[in-house]
Amino acid sequence: MSSAKYKRVVLKLSGEALAGDEGFGINPSIIKSIAEQVKEVAEMDVEVAVVVGGGNIWRGKIGSEMGMDRANADYMGMLATVMNSLALQDSLEQLGIETRVQTSIDMRQVAEPYIRRRAIRHLEKKRVVIFAAGTGNPYFSTDTTAALRAAEIEAEVILMAKNNVDGVYSADPVKDKNAKKYDELSYLDVLKEGLEVMDSTASSLCMDNNIPLIVFSLMEKGNIKRAVLGETLGTIVRGK
Repeated sequence: MSSAKYKRVVLKLSGEALAGDEGFGINPSIIKSIAEQVKEVAEMDVEVAVVVGGGNIWRGKIGSEMGMDRANADYMGMLATVMNSLALQDSLEQLGIETRVQTSIDMRQVAEPYIRRRAIRHLEKKRVVIFAAGTGNPYFSTDTTAALRAAEIEAEVILMAKNNVDGVYSADPVKDKNAKKYDELSYLDVLKEGLEVMDSTASSLCMDNNIPLIVFSLMEKGNIKRAVLGETLGTIVRGK
């Protein structure tokens, strides 16, 4: 029997996490390490869904700031998340983990369309499900995608794995040495203080659906497993 605290989780990965020190593209050793950590959790009889960002390839906000139509820029970002998702799927399947990619934008030649019941059935069969292409709508982030999908599949927690920070701080710890790290927060605290955990839409969605969020460092191997086991790690955000 699994000793995991959570049976069904959504793992949120930033696109930048896949790039490593290069800052752009997909680092093979990084994505292999992530796949190994996901495998470790999946083999504990935990149902794992993953949402990957696309910031290592394209960010819609930057395109918009360059003068592009915001909707077009965001659609390009959604396609970037599909590329990352397919790369992660390949790494997981090389490790023997059955994986399905579901996209919010129909592209049947490369992935399944997102269907809630089908996603849940895959999870029940212990397949890792990767949700790609965001919500399928511009103006929404992949943080919001993670919150929405977690609510839809009734996940017990969102695991937000960061590549450059080990929790939630009062300010950017890289720029401010006096930044305070929080062990626990409420979503209201996050919204009131404007903490950069996830965008306000995602935070509100998690708060309304009572979905806890654990923010921790991805760079320390084994942290995904520790989070699933319920060990004290990073920062936990919950409730009101």
